[in-house]
Amino acid sequence: MGKKRPNIILINCDDLGYGDLGCYGSTMNKTPHIDKLAAEGMRFTDFYMASPVCSPSRGAMMTGCYPPRIGFGDFDGRGVLFPGQGVGLSQDEETIASVLKGAGYSTMHIGKWHCGDQPEFLPTRHGFDKYFGLPYSNDMGRQVGESFRPYPPLPLLRDEAVAQQQPDLAALTERYTDEALEFIRENRGNPFFLYMAHMYVHLPHYAPGHFINKSTNGDFGAVMGCLDWSVGALMHELKTLGLDGDTLVIFTSDNGGRATHGGTNWPLRGKKATTWEGGMRVPCIARWPGAIPQGSVYNGLACALDIFATLASIADAVPCGGNMIDSLDISGSVVGGESPRKIFFYYRGNNLEAVRSGKWKLKTRDGAADMKLLYDLEADISESVNLYSENPGIVAELTQLMDKCREDLGDAATGIIGKNVRPIGRVDSPAPLTEYDPAHPYIIAMYDKSDRG
Repeated sequence: MGKKRPNIILINCDDLGYGDLGCYGSTMNKTPHIDKLAAEGMRFTDFYMASPVCSPSRGAMMTGCYPPRIGFGDFDGRGVLFPGQGVGLSQDEETIASVLKGAGYSTMHIGKWHCGDQPEFLPTRHGFDKYFGLPYSNDMGRQVGESFRPYPPLPLLRDEAVAQQQPDLAALTERYTDEALEFIRENRGNPFFLYMAHMYVHLPHYAPGHFINKSTNGDFGAVMGCLDWSVGALMHELKTLGLDGDTLVIFTSDNGGRATHGGTNWPLRGKKATTWEGGMRVPCIARWPGAIPQGSVYNGLACALDIFATLASIADAVPCGGNMIDSLDISGSVVGGESPRKIFFYYRGNNLEAVRSGKWKLKTRDGAADMKLLYDLEADISESVNLYSENPGIVAELTQLMDKCREDLGDAATGIIGKNVRPIGRVDSPAPLTEYDPAHPYIIAMYDKSDRG
């Protein structure tokens, strides 16, 4: 990209859909600061997360590995991590935070981690100097209507200690933003990496009152407004401190949206937890003045796996190279070169359900159902016209790619164990970080919304 060793801010939203931002076509949500980010940088049209749900996608982004490679295809039979589980991101895995820290970057994670809540799995054990946030989803605290799966009080962590239980979720994004601004100010004289993983727009939706009053899309529009404000506050601080031109900002989402409660993945088909485009293709914006062309659009294939190698490259950081990874350096392609990523595999848990090569997507499974679907994603972004029968040669070529992937990463649906997969991290005697105490003076002992994501 030309310039070297920028500060890096990676903003990862939760369940933000492809059609939820103004710069991606939304007319329901007001996102002027995020839209400005796109106008001053690059908007990706074909950017994917490596999983349609949060724990696998986040572990993949941190390590540059497809979830099954790091044991993140499932979590002892569950699709994501839950409070007090004894599994998480292995300490044998290298993260982009540890790579950047080794290159002299100050590192902080703010927000949702969801790669394990036991001490051995926390951000501070994976390359982050500091951590402030929720170790898992904001719907994993005490909520009304929770009798079918009662959770312990929601823990807000500072580093590895519980700083507060059952925090006010309407105030949490402001607290996250203040922490981010303080970290930026403290490290204005040296390179820093800030991974800011927002609670929004995961259910339940809590926003400050004035965002609710301004929303034209109910609670969803309100949390979108608060999210947009946070981005604006970060960008204002960078300019105030004279760091604007020396900072790469990446904005994306951990998976597709739920396509309910006011959100949308339009014009994509499907939603979170599926391998239709709406489950895994997400917004992505990158801004770095002088290095990334203003107002540009990246139509090449890219995915969150590539963040690892790309950030390491532009920071002159050298990964240890001990583990096989799936990340590709796309730093050269965003300024006019050809995209190095030609193929992307769609995993749902440990099941391989689809592959994309160039413009073609072959989908052979949807949950328990076998399928024979072939789509031209350049002409048919909504996956509405099945071209399987008309293109046997393309089907054969993509089928061969899937067979090779199964050998490498495995495929539970066909009973194949991958040759190059590593075990998930495990600890003995795991325990939840909190326990409910009826005598404790919680600010909100029970959240009053029963919505769950």
